[in-house]
Amino acid sequence: MALTPSNMLPLGTVAPPFELLDAVSERTMTLDELKSDKATVIMFICNHCPYVKHLQSELVNIAEDYIPEGVKFIAISSNDVEEYPEDSPELMQAEAKKWRYPFPYLFDETQAVARAYDAACTPDFYIFDGNMELVYRGQLDESRPGNEKPLTGKDMRAALDDLLKGNPISEKQVPSQGCNIKWKK
Repeated sequence: MALTPSNMLPLGTVAPPFELLDAVSERTMTLDELKSDKATVIMFICNHCPYVKHLQSELVNIAEDYIPEGVKFIAISSNDVEEYPEDSPELMQAEAKKWRYPFPYLFDETQAVARAYDAACTPDFYIFDGNMELVYRGQLDESRPGNEKPLTGKDMRAALDDLLKGNPISEKQVPSQGCNIKWKK
């Protein structure tokens, strides 16, 4: 597993639109129908990455804490499922059910959405404001598999708290790190 950092898409970037299959409901969903007028969190994750596995419980906790505040969460898997069959839509559905994801888990079969967001790794996190302009891209927190730092979600939580309170969000943001997205050859 190669440790890969986020590309850090420029702040202010407008969220690229998409239409993807939700592995859980088995229906196509668009960004327009999923977004929030307060805050939208887009997460590039996958089933097999140890970095994603490490923080799945906190992803669910954060979503459960902020969904009542009007924040929407969208998970997307963009990995090449021919080379990494454990990331197939069928297994995505099973993973979402196992963890009780309170958000859609979309399959980016063509990888066009990951490219549009300049996603580099799993996990890769983006927070957009009510105008769908990027206000945060970076790590969930400092915890990584094996580094013994507590899993708190403090970086994402701080950005969401500031956004919801109308406070400026610090531009000092630490890239997320994880496995590289498994691009098709």
